[in-house]
Amino acid sequence: MIYTINEVANIFDISAHTIRFYDKEGLLPFVARNKSGNREFTESDVNFFKIICCLKNTGMQIKDIKKYIDLCMEGTDTIDVRKKLLMEHRKEIIKRMGVLKGNLGLIDSKIEIYKSPNAVEIVNEQSKKASDEKRKNGLQ
Repeated sequence: MIYTINEVANIFDISAHTIRFYDKEGLLPFVARNKSGNREFTESDVNFFKIICCLKNTGMQIKDIKKYIDLCMEGTDTIDVRKKLLMEHRKEIIKRMGVLKGNLGLIDSKIEIYKSPNAVEIVNEQSKKASDEKRKNGLQ
């Protein structure tokens, strides 16, 4: 099956403009163009584009995604380098997940306070404590 840029955009819930940007940045050397110059994506291209979106969605910079794509285009001799690049990226994702987990815990605790029947009292007490602390330290 052949997909248009708009169809791919819909599949990945991104804009066609973003796909064109990725192409200009050199991330889509595997995508062919028809006689009219329009990009045409095969099923394999869509699967390859999925890893690009995955890397982008997990915080990899465009220049590093390009490096990965370039390595893929070079062939199987680059498998070890690709593996190393992805393993380093994986470490960063795990680190960010830990930070996000901590932040989510804090957000959940605030939600629990706001859901509490005595939320007003709790929030007022926290505000009073903050004001008292500033006053005690000569910051007000």
